[in-house]
Amino acid sequence: MEPMELRQLRTFEAVVRHGSVTDAAVSLDLAPSSVSQAVRTLEQALGVSLFVRGPRGMRPTAAGERLLTWAGRLLEQAELARLDVLAADAAGREVTTVRLGALESIAAEIVPAIVTRLAARRPDLRVEVRAEASRAALLASVQAAELDAALVLDNGAALGGLGFPVPAERPLDFLDLDPVPLVLVAAPDHPRAGAGPLTPADFRGQRLLVNAASSCSFALAANQIFDPEVERVQAGSVAVMRAWARQGMGVALLPAFAVAADLAAGTLTALRLPLPTLHLRLTWPPARASLPATRALLYAAGS
Repeated sequence: MEPMELRQLRTFEAVVRHGSVTDAAVSLDLAPSSVSQAVRTLEQALGVSLFVRGPRGMRPTAAGERLLTWAGRLLEQAELARLDVLAADAAGREVTTVRLGALESIAAEIVPAIVTRLAARRPDLRVEVRAEASRAALLASVQAAELDAALVLDNGAALGGLGFPVPAERPLDFLDLDPVPLVLVAAPDHPRAGAGPLTPADFRGQRLLVNAASSCSFALAANQIFDPEVERVQAGSVAVMRAWARQGMGVALLPAFAVAADLAAGTLTALRLPLPTLHLRLTWPPARASLPATRALLYAAGS
């Protein structure tokens, strides 16, 4: 009898979970033929049929149901073994340091959770964070190898989809990490409070509080939503925009994390305008992806 392999058990478990070879192949990022072959090989190794194949998909036989219980135990033990080996290996290795850049607003509000998550996944990875006021300076530092990678807020299928310029020479690669939802907020007595759903046209002639810096991520997002007939009022930082909105000076487009406390306290209200979601985007030069520091960061961020 040929021994069972973990990859066969993972494939078997995926077919049971999804009910078809095609859906299991998609979840495993494999060709359907590879999934079918793995199941056939496993059935031949055991000498039993594991599935009843019908027009509505595949369901496990009694033998398949019994193997499913063992497959879960074996895969769990294999994962525990992997984590134990990695932890022991990390304890004996030198700490890898990566230099991560971020805009000041991201560094203050979002990066601590990211760094904590990376530390839990890779205790051998030390992250040094540099906060920058300028996105252009941040991306230039990445290209000049002064930073291994940088975090920006962006949307769209390409870097710079939010509307900021990106280096024309030596383009950067990127990986989307956490979503950053936006909220349009106003004082509780705003005329549009409680109304909706709203459209951008409903705010023509009203005041939109924006950061004084035209390259601010939230100002760029606002430009993708509102036309010029919505008056822009420069209010400064996120904290100033939030405070002015509380006092009825206008509406403000801000990240959900920045207004959660005000919304809970009732000092601001969320207006019912459908909004895009920004993403925390990790970006790096393709040529540096093979370097140990960058590779460690990408592995930890994407796992």
